[in-house]
Amino acid sequence: MRIEDIEVFCVEPAIGPHLPDYLPPMAQLHQRVVFKVSLDNGVAGYGEYRCYAPDRSAVEPLIGRNPFDFINHDLNIGLSQWCLGLSAALYDAMGKHLEIPAYKLMGTKVRDRVAVAAWTRPAPPEVLSREIRRAVDQGYNLFKMHTCHHYDVFEQNEAVEQSAPDRFRIQYDFNHNRSVGVVLPIIKRLEKSWVVGSIEDPLDLRDIDGWRRLREKTEIPLYMHVPPLGGLQEMIHGLADGYIIGEYCGGFGDALHRGFAYSKANIPSVIQLTGGSLATAFALHLGAVLPRVAHTITLDDNYEEDLAAERIPVVEGCSRVPEGPGLGVEVREDELSRLAAREPYVMPRVLGVTRFGGGSTLYSVGPPNLEREMGYQEGLIRGHRFELRQDDGSEEFARLYARAQAEGSFFGPA
Repeated sequence: MRIEDIEVFCVEPAIGPHLPDYLPPMAQLHQRVVFKVSLDNGVAGYGEYRCYAPDRSAVEPLIGRNPFDFINHDLNIGLSQWCLGLSAALYDAMGKHLEIPAYKLMGTKVRDRVAVAAWTRPAPPEVLSREIRRAVDQGYNLFKMHTCHHYDVFEQNEAVEQSAPDRFRIQYDFNHNRSVGVVLPIIKRLEKSWVVGSIEDPLDLRDIDGWRRLREKTEIPLYMHVPPLGGLQEMIHGLADGYIIGEYCGGFGDALHRGFAYSKANIPSVIQLTGGSLATAFALHLGAVLPRVAHTITLDDNYEEDLAAERIPVVEGCSRVPEGPGLGVEVREDELSRLAAREPYVMPRVLGVTRFGGGSTLYSVGPPNLEREMGYQEGLIRGHRFELRQDDGSEEFARLYARAQAEGSFFGPA
């Protein structure tokens, strides 16, 4: 049995209507890449990832090889995210060939269901409240959101407290961009909130001593994403309460190996593999065999369209591991063709408008980075208000946008 062909499709499923256009644009959110691995016995496996498509030459070395050569493999391509989508397609093909679910090729199954988290882009408090209610209605008990310079995390957290049921928790991603002196007071205040479940990347990832000291000073569990020393040295030095595996951390083999290592140390993993139903199924299969898993994050809840004949349901905050051959997801070939033929999404021209408590207004192309623009680490500014203005065709917008492009940002009229 050999790999006969690998096809690569760029698809752009529609984003759900709950994500309004005025939220900060996010590169790659619209674009997913689907891999179809065809074996010479007629079996086809599918995988996907939210990423940019690789060049055809990158996948050609696999053609003619036995797919079982790549069990637990990183595909030797470092941090390229598309390797996870290709790995998913390989496991789908191998499982279909053997007529077994993919998790049987990863390890011993230890659970039937895996906790899952919803996700959204950084949002103002009123939008975040609506997003929390949406996630609850969809069956989620957990939510991940990146904080950012242009919204106040305390105002956001208050909105979550007012919108979420008692069982609900939020995971804030702090973007690994702060120092201990800035982030510790923020975390100590958030400790008083019942809804804060964990904080991801509160510090610069290179601040090894800072991570250790911060963990000693807070009761909120800390998660580390993309550990700079590979993940195991960070675990040995006790830098975090859990580690994120998958996205931006290497290939599938790295995720599997680190997940088992963390489990041996009684430390949970968070599985982040972003995409639609195929990525979600792949994450669930991995979560089925790792003894210590906190939850998965896949962004599946953000898409209105999908390739799967049936979406994977969320019930009481978790999803059942598929039991069908391979990933256990039936792909609609007609939908794949339709989405692959769609015109590429064009990111809108947007102007960031930040109004500060002192009365000044900062204009920028898109959301500003206030540390770069003004010298403030994220979380140090209170009382500011941010909005995104889309291009309305007016001369005023064109003038302000052109100036922001030329200067990076500028203080202008309110």
